[in-house]
Amino acid sequence: MNYFKKIIKYAIPYKKYGYLNILFNILYAIFSTLSFLVLMPMLKIIFEPNAPKITKKPSYHGLTSAIDFFKNSISYYINNIAGDNKLKALMAVVTLVIITFFLKNLFNYLAMYFITFLRNGALKDIRNDLYKKITELPLSYFSEKRKGDTIARFGTDVVVVKNSFLSILEMVVREPLTILFSIIAMLFISVKLTIFVFIFIPISGYIISIIGKSLKRKSAKVQKEQGLFLSLLEETLTGLKVIKAYNAEESFGNKFKESTHRYYNFSNSLVNRTNLSGPTSEFLGIGVIAVLLLYGGKLVIVDGSLAGDEFITYMTLAYNVLTPAKAISKASYNVKRGNAAAERIIEVLETTNPLKETSNSVEKNDFKTEIKIDYVSFKYDEDYVLKDFSLTIPKGKMVALVGQSGSGKSTIANLLTRFYDVNEGSITIDGVDIKDLKKQSLRQLEGLVTQDSILFNDTVKNNITLGIEGKSDEEIIEAAKIANAHEFIKDLPEGYDTNIGDGGGKLSGGQKQRLSIARAVLKNPPIMILDEATSALDTESEKLVQDALEKMMQNRTSIVIAHRLSTIQKADLIVVMQKGKIVEQGTHEELISKNGTYKKLVEMQSLG
Repeated sequence: MNYFKKIIKYAIPYKKYGYLNILFNILYAIFSTLSFLVLMPMLKIIFEPNAPKITKKPSYHGLTSAIDFFKNSISYYINNIAGDNKLKALMAVVTLVIITFFLKNLFNYLAMYFITFLRNGALKDIRNDLYKKITELPLSYFSEKRKGDTIARFGTDVVVVKNSFLSILEMVVREPLTILFSIIAMLFISVKLTIFVFIFIPISGYIISIIGKSLKRKSAKVQKEQGLFLSLLEETLTGLKVIKAYNAEESFGNKFKESTHRYYNFSNSLVNRTNLSGPTSEFLGIGVIAVLLLYGGKLVIVDGSLAGDEFITYMTLAYNVLTPAKAISKASYNVKRGNAAAERIIEVLETTNPLKETSNSVEKNDFKTEIKIDYVSFKYDEDYVLKDFSLTIPKGKMVALVGQSGSGKSTIANLLTRFYDVNEGSITIDGVDIKDLKKQSLRQLEGLVTQDSILFNDTVKNNITLGIEGKSDEEIIEAAKIANAHEFIKDLPEGYDTNIGDGGGKLSGGQKQRLSIARAVLKNPPIMILDEATSALDTESEKLVQDALEKMMQNRTSIVIAHRLSTIQKADLIVVMQKGKIVEQGTHEELISKNGTYKKLVEMQSLG
């Protein structure tokens, strides 16, 4: 129930729909009982056509005679309408039955109509909060989680919650009240028969509860396995080119088949256990009805203490109890299943974000003097990637970070943008620790161009203006020209309004990278971070991109993480890194003259 409370808070903004649902469910429960009670006068007319007419308006003599008062009142008014015409009397009763059943179903529809807004509204808000949460969580969270599992929580888990927890809201009022009103009417008709109902319903409920105990565990396995095969699907679509190139279709196919086979087994077990609830509750219900028929038949035929029309009406009311009771038992199964889904949703929503802003975090809209990395140590897992790393980057200077893979270059970019927080030490901009800056403010000061061009399934224009508002077409075109992208963009089928496909799949590597640069140019930040922005390009594309980068870095503070050393020879400072530490630093000429690590790296690339 703990997860139920956490999920149910999403219904609060839509409580007005909940109140309307409750109102119409109360009316439904009342007319559900009345629709069966009005059968008594009709049955009396059919089975006792010569029964004496009620010509005097009945008087109410307390609860014990409530049913007689109800029957006699209807008979009195029908007698006034129909007189001695039995057929007319029957038609009047049938009309009354139709009206009560119509109102019952109308109120049922209105109750479901209003609860739909509540359920779907809560569903929308859960998804929105999940999306907001995953965009706030640090990159480290997703390095440990499968993407498909996260997607499954958005899709299947949220729908399961909607169909379990939120569907209970429909029956919280309707089913219990229907049972309550029906049982009250049954008590008025026959106390003895109703005692039988109270004996058998708890026994039925206990048997049903035994079946449902393992549902949460089974449901959790189903949802976890679905997340796994969705992850495999996502990895397959992302790496399809490599899978085909290495003839790995069968290998991935086998992995997928193993996962779907486990899902098949888990689902069969879950669905079969769930399906057992319906036949079990129905069989137990029929058992109760059978006992009522035996004992009630005895009261009518042998004892004569119960009228035939009352007995038939009583049996319909008993059925009116069993149907919602069955719905409640089914709902209890859904709660157990929904509990597993809710647990997975709440797990994401309640994940603590280690990159929190402090209560006194400040805005910073400009960059004046320097970036200072002061004795920073950082580790992703157990081993430190950086250890006591210090570096000062003055405003307006181009600082290049070079070194072998794994030396910690890209980690510097991750820390400067605060995708991760340092374990020890500090990073300051103009003397202000970046932990004390609002994250949005910090990232507004920085532009990032990575080795992998991250583009989206949208138009060229929308990819360039990502997160940037209020820019004119002229400014967008100017940014594209600086990035050497305008020439190829204007040749696209719809120019800047051309959709570039999933991940920019309709463009070449160089074109994608130049769009990424155009995006950074348009943002126009004072600090530019280039993380191996040309390493994945061919020679011709590299020249175009390098030219674009040089134009972009003019009069700007730049941190360039470089693989190809030919691209950073004009840097004001080149920092050579090895195993998370600085081994050399200086200009290109100074480092060559030192005849150390940097010169060896340059010579290795020249030979290559």
